Amino acid sequence: MQNHILLEKRALALIHVLRQRILDPGLRRRHRRGPKDFSRECRLTFPLLLVLLLQKSLKSLQARLHEVVRQLAQGVVGGPLSAGAFTHARAKLSAGAFVELNQQAVLPLIYGAEYPGLVERWRGHRVLAIDSSVVRLPKSPAVGKQFGWMECSKDAGRQQERYPQGRLSVLYDVLNQAALEARLEPWKVAEEDLAHQHLVQVAAGDWVLTDRGYTSYYWVWDVVARGGQFVGRCSRSSFAVAQMLFKQNRGGVSVKAVLRAPKEFKGECRKRNWPLEVEVRFVTVRLSTGELEVLVTSLLEPGLYPTEEFADLYWCRWGEETFYGRLKGRLDWENCSGLSVAAVEQDLAATILLSNVESILIGPAATQLAERTRQRQQPAKINRAVSLHALKVHLIDLLASAVPAQEVLAELTEWFENNPVSVRKRRKVPWRPFSAARSYHFQRYVRKLVF
Repeated sequence: MQNHILLEKRALALIHVLRQRILDPGLRRRHRRGPKDFSRECRLTFPLLLVLLLQKSLKSLQARLHEVVRQLAQGVVGGPLSAGAFTHARAKLSAGAFVELNQQAVLPLIYGAEYPGLVERWRGHRVLAIDSSVVRLPKSPAVGKQFGWMECSKDAGRQQERYPQGRLSVLYDVLNQAALEARLEPWKVAEEDLAHQHLVQVAAGDWVLTDRGYTSYYWVWDVVARGGQFVGRCSRSSFAVAQMLFKQNRGGVSVKAVLRAPKEFKGECRKRNWPLEVEVRFVTVRLSTGELEVLVTSLLEPGLYPTEEFADLYWCRWGEETFYGRLKGRLDWENCSGLSVAAVEQDLAATILLSNVESILIGPAATQLAERTRQRQQPAKINRAVSLHALKVHLIDLLASAVPAQEVLAELTEWFENNPVSVRKRRKVPWRPFSAARSYHFQRYVRKLVF
């Protein structure tokens, strides 16, 4: 009950702080592209532009603008907002406005000293995951020049086609469902290079989970040098100790080993005053499918960090995969609302902010739902497709209206609670090899998008 009160208090605080921030003239000055941008008071104001970008819709832009005008006028038809006015207004805006709102308004409420008991931790530590994904971007010369082109063929190779593609990397708190940082770069940039840039956001004591591809000596020491701990999955061609453990094919094994800096990296180690070797621990985990995974970690003490706990700890990394699923599926981020580089960056930053806002606002409903269904064989949880849709529908009331925050939150909470999904812990969906035909059918006819 106490947690529910704190979660509700935090959600209300988020609504109040966002309402204040988007009206702050300083935010407008810091994130306009030119010194005279947003200097005139137009019908499409700076706060309304932010809300419209957060509310990104799959409907036609002009139809959506008509709906917004009607909603703001409370049903009375006012003067129209044109799609051209929206396009000109967004060209004046930097995506940094959404990044600032996320970094200075949303994340401080998640990790701030006012609500320490609400932060989910594993053995007292934040659990962060880093992963990247290639993303298909709008087909325009400017976007292709910025992020690079992907060449492909169709019609049995007789016809060549190309489209812009980028690489998106996210630092994600898997227990608190919060994206700390997202970076979009050309698709040829290595994912580990982007991960090193994320480490600025990693605090001392954080645990960082990574998939295969993040197990180099440079990565290991960069995490440790910043005071963090790492748990990474090894590929069959990685460290010699990992290769040996794969050959042995035994689960529940824990082995300490010393990694030595490769020759090409020794100069960089001396420059950074890093040692040329580091002790790590290799742990094997047997999956329910029978497959063996080998993990490498800086958590060396078996007494403090038992081998049998690593399966559950590393399973937490799946939270980042489901986050990418919402980002590219339900929120359809790759279907950008503009053809410019600025539009792509705005849509990404706005989507990350919206996802984090949703993670806070569903808190009160999630606790009530969990408590109410605790005794059931299949407890219930929030349906994230419903919660994201509800948030977009109520976004104007939430951020750009005089409707009391308590009233908006109460309506959202009721919507969240009335449309749950069951938690089927023992359900196992068999994995099927990739099929281009089945993927096309899913994308064309089955996939459900929000708003």
